[in-house]
Amino acid sequence: MNRDHITGALLDATPAWRNLREEILTGLSASPRTLPCKFFYDDRGAKLFREICDRPEYYITRSELEILRLHGSEIGRMLQADAELIGLGTGAGTKTRILLDEMERPAVYIPIDISKEQLERSVARFRQIFPQLQILPVCADYLEAFELPLPRRPSARSVVYFPGSTIGNFDPAGAITFLRRLTDLAGDGGGLLIGVDLQKDRYVIERAYNDRAGITAEFNLNLLARVNREFGADFDLRQWHHRAIYNADQGRVEMYLISAVDQSVHIEDKQFDFHSGEEILTEYSYKYTPEGFVAVARQAGLEFRKIWKDQKELFGVFYFVVS
Repeated sequence: MNRDHITGALLDATPAWRNLREEILTGLSASPRTLPCKFFYDDRGAKLFREICDRPEYYITRSELEILRLHGSEIGRMLQADAELIGLGTGAGTKTRILLDEMERPAVYIPIDISKEQLERSVARFRQIFPQLQILPVCADYLEAFELPLPRRPSARSVVYFPGSTIGNFDPAGAITFLRRLTDLAGDGGGLLIGVDLQKDRYVIERAYNDRAGITAEFNLNLLARVNREFGADFDLRQWHHRAIYNADQGRVEMYLISAVDQSVHIEDKQFDFHSGEEILTEYSYKYTPEGFVAVARQAGLEFRKIWKDQKELFGVFYFVVS
């Protein structure tokens, strides 16, 4: 991983508009049709996701925060002193703040997020909370290649922090490939602290992705609103509905936008025809057994150290080291 010397300014590697456009057109031309879930997190999407996290049905954030509050001291000790913390998609940073409070003399914090607005807000807040900590933000799609800034203070090791169960958005083979990238990012002697949603009763899972207030539905539909706004599409949001189901055979949540009628949608000079009931897949979210995820991580060159669970055992925070 190459590094540029940056003293604190935001390193902006936001994906080019043309790349985003091509991903959208390719996904809508595929069978089944898809839209990449990473596009959920524009400014509006990030705000809606924060609201989802506060919903009583959505156990994921609440469970992960419980783990950090109950076991943060032990986690901090395992990460060891003078570590560089690289946060992927850490959002507003609520969980990262708990972690940094428990770490001994963190050398530097490098938050990486695709939402520039959210990143700038969280960095401003963290610089007030941790005035002595060097914070080097990077606005980038962490699914793509990017450069890390070079801190002014040397660190004892690099620890990649990947909270929120985002690893579930990859199928198992894709998860192995991505974890190998994180292994490279952490480097020799480094570590990975990662949140993973665990397999559980279907009812609990499906409630979390179909909240009564309809915030998740609004979050899903905002994907179409973003395509309209940024790429000149003409999706009529009134003619699309949210649906999320748990596929127990595959161990994953499948989230869709469903066309309510026969309709055509235009993006620039492209036309896409949809039948009533036709689906656009917007997200997979795989759920793991602890043993199953350890086996996946092992194939990426990671050595298991410990898992911490919430009291209901809905969620796990795993720590691995580069083997």
